Amino acid sequence: MSAEETIITPPGQSHAGRWSAQAWFALVLAAMALLVVAAALAGALVLQNTAQVSNRLVDRISPARIEAVNIQAALLDQETGVRGFVLTGREQFLEPYVLGREAERQTVARLHELGPDEPPMRELAEVERLAGEWRARYADPMIARTRTDGAESVTQEQTEEGRRAFQSLRDALEVHNAAWALARDAARADLAAARERRDLAFLIILGTLLVAILANALLLRLVVFRPLDRLSAAARRVTNGDFDHHVDTGGPADVAELARDIEAMRGRIVAELEETRRSRQLLDEQATELRRSNAELEQFAYVASHDLQEPLRKVASFTQMLEQRYGDRLDDRAKQYIGFSVDGAKRMQELINELLTFSRVGRITREPVTFDLGDAARAALRNLSVTIEESGAEIEIGDLPPVSGDRSQFVMLWQNLIGNAVKFRHPDRTPVVRVEAEREGTDWRITVTDNGIGIDARFAEKIFVIFQRLHTRDAYAGTGIGLAICRKIVEYHHGKIWLDTEHTGGSRFIITLPAVEEAPQEAETPATAASPA
Repeated sequence: MSAEETIITPPGQSHAGRWSAQAWFALVLAAMALLVVAAALAGALVLQNTAQVSNRLVDRISPARIEAVNIQAALLDQETGVRGFVLTGREQFLEPYVLGREAERQTVARLHELGPDEPPMRELAEVERLAGEWRARYADPMIARTRTDGAESVTQEQTEEGRRAFQSLRDALEVHNAAWALARDAARADLAAARERRDLAFLIILGTLLVAILANALLLRLVVFRPLDRLSAAARRVTNGDFDHHVDTGGPADVAELARDIEAMRGRIVAELEETRRSRQLLDEQATELRRSNAELEQFAYVASHDLQEPLRKVASFTQMLEQRYGDRLDDRAKQYIGFSVDGAKRMQELINELLTFSRVGRITREPVTFDLGDAARAALRNLSVTIEESGAEIEIGDLPPVSGDRSQFVMLWQNLIGNAVKFRHPDRTPVVRVEAEREGTDWRITVTDNGIGIDARFAEKIFVIFQRLHTRDAYAGTGIGLAICRKIVEYHHGKIWLDTEHTGGSRFIITLPAVEEAPQEAETPATAASPA
């Protein structure tokens, strides 16, 4: 095996029992997972330590430092209030003393809450002791004597002793403040050291992860990706047409197995290629035959529309001429037979025309244009004007949307649907036909509703089958192909049409057509009429 094909084999593994790519990936992922877990634990510890130091500084030391200043201000207010009251004897000068004592009580409680284990709490205890002693020995007695005997009752000596006692309290306050300042500086130093340890730990973690990623990438490159590259190159050679190139690469067990499968596939492709060439030749021959068959079908349509109808017209014409010339010599039975012949010839012509119309839908089409569906419906009404006038029908055309397609086919659609609604009218009421549309998502939902005789729900699908009739020809004329043409037109334009079986009091057909956003434009193709079924 060449140096390019050298495979790293794990301890205890021979080439015969080499690991698969999945095993190598599992090993690498497991190592990476352990490393990430260890890094996460180390990072969590240093972050926790940094957070603790930061929280101590922010949540305890700094607020306590502020409260130390507040207790000093509260005690100064007390001393000022006592001095003013002793000199003047006015009660309003005693208000700072009362407020200062309340502020002192709250501040001391806050300090005990913030730093019960902090070193400056010893200095706070000394401040509390001296403050209590000053109030008990000097402040409260001088206040009581002033209230009893007046401002002149307090001697200069007592005032001086109280001042010296408060000076001792001032000194204790300075020591207390200095202790909190020192605690704050120490906490700041601890925070800076914790941040340095955190940054160092994350640098070590990041470096370790980068080294591990590089090592894993190199390992995977040598063990997995290089054999896969060789396999890809061999597969590309086969893909580019070198079907004789033998696919054989080293690598992990599953990559080697994949190479064997690709080699087997190459052999199968080579075997199938010749068969494909033969099949393509046969397909070309069949396509040529299909084009010839389509040409013959077009010729048949021409014959059906011209040559086949000419004999039928002659049969009908000469049969009618026979009746006219020899009618006085024929009995009623002969005249009846002549009537059957004429009717049969005419119905055959009608069936041929309808079949040609049905076959042309979707086969002989014009370029699709965007046009107003309401204009197509009104064109159909003009073609049905005689039938509508004779029946007295009321046709209501609502706001119909623009659609894209063959306008002449939609004229045929409306002519069949509205013509059927008028034809199958109820004998006891004036026929009313409503055509409406509403938007549903990306489609238009169009309904054609009439108040005619209706259609049984059992025949909801049968009515769309070609030549399927629900009534005899004596009751209603027609070929039974009109609704089949309607369905073919709608489905050719990527829509659907069905009978609303829940509607009562007549019939309702529902049509869905794809909506278009373009502005409607009139198609230049003239409307063509198709006889309703």
